[in-house]
Amino acid sequence: MIKVSTQARKQVEQMMQSDGYDISDSFVRVGVKSGGCSGLSYELKFDNALGDDDKLFQDNDVRIVVDKKSFLYLVGTTLEYSGGLNGKGFVFNNPNANRTCGCGESFSL
Repeated sequence: MIKVSTQARKQVEQMMQSDGYDISDSFVRVGVKSGGCSGLSYELKFDNALGDDDKLFQDNDVRIVVDKKSFLYLVGTTLEYSGGLNGKGFVFNNPNANRTCGCGESFSL
């Protein structure tokens, strides 16, 4: 399962609305791809079409979709949002990551 913090939920709702998505029938698609300074990087976008290999979760009133391959890397992850002075954006708190880069956008296992 992938969890969503309260602050991330608020930001997801605002961003979905401004991008023309309805939170009741759309979702956040998260994934992992090769790249970044630590080997793997996170992907996050809004979507409303499920694929055959997708897993659907719901936490804190946000629907999250992950493809099967990415799910292996993301199981147990919490999506958070940081709006402080050190940066602004979504943060993946991934318990599976052995090493992360300084910006938090990539990781390795």
